[in-house]
Amino acid sequence: MTTTVPTFEQARAVLAAQPFSVLVGAELTAFDADAAVLEVTIRDDLRQQFGYVHGGVLSYLADNTITFAGGTVLGPHVLTGGFTITYLRPADGIALRAVSRVVDATRRQAVCDCRIYAVPAVGDPVLCATAQGTVRAIEPPGAREVRPA
Repeated sequence: MTTTVPTFEQARAVLAAQPFSVLVGAELTAFDADAAVLEVTIRDDLRQQFGYVHGGVLSYLADNTITFAGGTVLGPHVLTGGFTITYLRPADGIALRAVSRVVDATRRQAVCDCRIYAVPAVGDPVLCATAQGTVRAIEPPGAREVRPA
C-alpha cells in the first residue's frame, strides 16, 4: 500500500465532508509533522444538564483528532481502530482545543495520544481530558477487487 500524506487543505476538505463534524462546528487548525489540532466553539446546544460541555463532544474530538494525526503518517485512507478517554474535569469556556500526536507508527497502524483543553475567555487553556487510540490504514474506497462468484 502506497502512502500519500494529505496536505493541510486536503485534510480540511476531508473534515468538511464529514456531516457530523459540520454539525458540531469542528475546525482543523493544524495538520502536519505527525500532529493535528481540532477546535470547536462552545455553544449552548453542546452542553449537558449542568451547563458543561457534553462528554460526547469531547469523545468526538478525541476520536477525530487522533484519526487526523494518524493520517499525517498513514495517508488519507484511515479509520479509528479504537480509543480510550479519561475525563479530568468538566469542560467550559468559549472553545475546546484537541491536540493529538503520533506516538509510534508502522506502515498500517499508528498509536496516537490526545489532550483536550477548554479555552476560557480569559486565561490559560485548562486540560479537561486525555485520550489514546489507534488508527489503521485501509484500502481506498472502491479499490477492492471484485471477484466473480
